[in-house]
Amino acid sequence: MIISYKRFKLGGIMESENNAIFHSTRSTAKSCTSKQAICKGIAEDGGLFITDSLGKQHYDICELTKKSYQEIAKDILTILLPDFSSKELEDCVNKAYGSQWSNDSITPIKQLGETNDFVLELFHGPTCAFKDIALQILPQLMMHSKSAKSNENTMILTATSGDTGKAALEGFSDVKGTSIITFYPYEKVSRVQELQMTTQLGKNVKVCAVKGNFDDTQTGVKKIFTNNKLKMELNSENNVSLSSANSINIGRLVPQVVYYFASYKQLIENEKIKIGDEIEFCVPTGNFGNILAGYYAKMLGLPIKHLIVASNSNNVLFDFLLSGTYNRQREFHHTVAPSMDILVSSNLERMLYYMCNKDTRLIQMLMNDLQQWGAFEIPEDVLKNIRKLFGCGWANENQIREAISDCWNKYNYVIDPHTACGYFVMQNIPHDSNVPRVLLSTASPYKFPRVVASALNIEHVQDMDDFKCMDALSIATGTKAPSMLRNLENQTPRFNDVIDIAEMTNYVQKQAHDFTK
Repeated sequence: MIISYKRFKLGGIMESENNAIFHSTRSTAKSCTSKQAICKGIAEDGGLFITDSLGKQHYDICELTKKSYQEIAKDILTILLPDFSSKELEDCVNKAYGSQWSNDSITPIKQLGETNDFVLELFHGPTCAFKDIALQILPQLMMHSKSAKSNENTMILTATSGDTGKAALEGFSDVKGTSIITFYPYEKVSRVQELQMTTQLGKNVKVCAVKGNFDDTQTGVKKIFTNNKLKMELNSENNVSLSSANSINIGRLVPQVVYYFASYKQLIENEKIKIGDEIEFCVPTGNFGNILAGYYAKMLGLPIKHLIVASNSNNVLFDFLLSGTYNRQREFHHTVAPSMDILVSSNLERMLYYMCNKDTRLIQMLMNDLQQWGAFEIPEDVLKNIRKLFGCGWANENQIREAISDCWNKYNYVIDPHTACGYFVMQNIPHDSNVPRVLLSTASPYKFPRVVASALNIEHVQDMDDFKCMDALSIATGTKAPSMLRNLENQTPRFNDVIDIAEMTNYVQKQAHDFTK
């Protein structure tokens, strides 16, 4: 199929005359619209949905300072999800970015002292993690994506390493025509993260722990999505279709592009940069979705000089960016930054598609190698292209704790363990001091109060539960614990299911029946 693009300037957007056609990273045989891609979640061949229009349309950054976060969001979504009407996107944006946010800027930026380093706070939503930015709008996008005549129940399956689960549950709770199951690795998330999920209200929600790590859990969910027999049975017997709230869903990924532009706008307004100046972003990275959104932003015209991948001890991405070999056959570490405890970074596949000159056959081969052998190697020229844009670093457990302490002592600023990974990498990687750097802060420090309080040498942490740690952290730093986290102490868990990985399919079948009774 040949798509012609006629670009013209309209409200800051360089628009195409055609809707973007989405297809799998592994094949161009079947194409669909963005609405269809959002409903499907993942392609039938196991690949991720992408569009070849990325890079052919640019956002005019000269328009940024005239617009609110909500207006920028509508503009970006208009480019990347072109089959949504202006009215539909306005409705989605207004519902997603309203009074449920504790800061009017949605993603405010803070300067670290008098340095050229900044922190983009992505945790001011209802669950105190950056996942809210996408998961407050994904349910709205999905509702508009479903046919008005459809009475199907869309069952959302989500694998979480900690933060996605709660944000997805909050976003889809009691949304008409949907139900959601969140799977999380048993005893591998923080106590606060677990309570956030297991106390979730809503008639259409279910939470289940899986014996294994996040990669096991995510693989189990992906297998369900590619089980065509199961999907046919769910549809015929329960009138249920499956979709995802993980960043493998293009509707989860695209809204994250917005805050890269929003941060640039704030730097201009604060007179830290001029329009057209290059900046760098340092991103705590697990499943590669957050930093991939930065790559999309660059493809849309944001002047990004480098994107820095910050990993914890599960540093598979660090090794990949150095060697060109991705190898998940290694020890899995359970760290103080659990949301990054990942060895299979799903969204890397999307970046590789674009960096490999959109060669679906090569992507299929690489993913087959990963599944069969646990590793793959990319061509040398592809690695060189990747390394022109992407830098990398990682922090071990002690370095994470030291970073929390250092950031507090130098700048009187409290960060969570995941942000601390990024802080450590940003402070230690070579850079041009004239280029501003923005660290993406992915979660409130109060989601991990024990780790943060211990890193700040608050006394008697070992004798406290997480809620007493919150109180001690609040007193020591003069900051306030978000009420939605502090109030978890008085809430009773609704869900306590724990299953083996092999039981996930049967669990989904049972819940599909129960949800549609």
